[in-house]
Amino acid sequence: MSDDIIKNDQKIDDISESAGQKNETGSLKLEKNEKIKGKKAKIKKQVNIGNIYIKSTYNNTIVTISDQAGNVLIWSTAGHCGFKGPKKSTPYAASIIIKNLVDKIKSYGLKDVHVFVQGIGSGRESAIRSLNANGLNVLSIQDVTPIPHNGCKKKKPRRV
Repeated sequence: MSDDIIKNDQKIDDISESAGQKNETGSLKLEKNEKIKGKKAKIKKQVNIGNIYIKSTYNNTIVTISDQAGNVLIWSTAGHCGFKGPKKSTPYAASIIIKNLVDKIKSYGLKDVHVFVQGIGSGRESAIRSLNANGLNVLSIQDVTPIPHNGCKKKKPRRV
């Protein structure tokens, strides 16, 4: 009977050693990427240079920050920041979006950005200005608004 208890304790020690390392106090110290009660520990990668995509329409402003490979790190919209209705497309809303994103992106270590602007809304200019004001170094600005080369086929003339 006592041999079974010792064997069970040894099995528990073997399992705990394979799962992680024990520190001085005897508690388990988990390694990176190990599950902690069903959740995986998140590791934020460090990114020095990234891309910012600003889509400014008549109704909304959407800002996305990604790394050089195009993997999205964080995004935000005017509606996500609490603006409703016609206030979503204002320059003030665009500057608030950028301020919130810069606060969230500090943990990634982002410093230099390439900016890609799409759309013809009123928030595009103030979004770029607020990037610089919030401490990000803008390396380049590129307008990627789609332009039709020939457009749609014209309507036939009306026959009366």
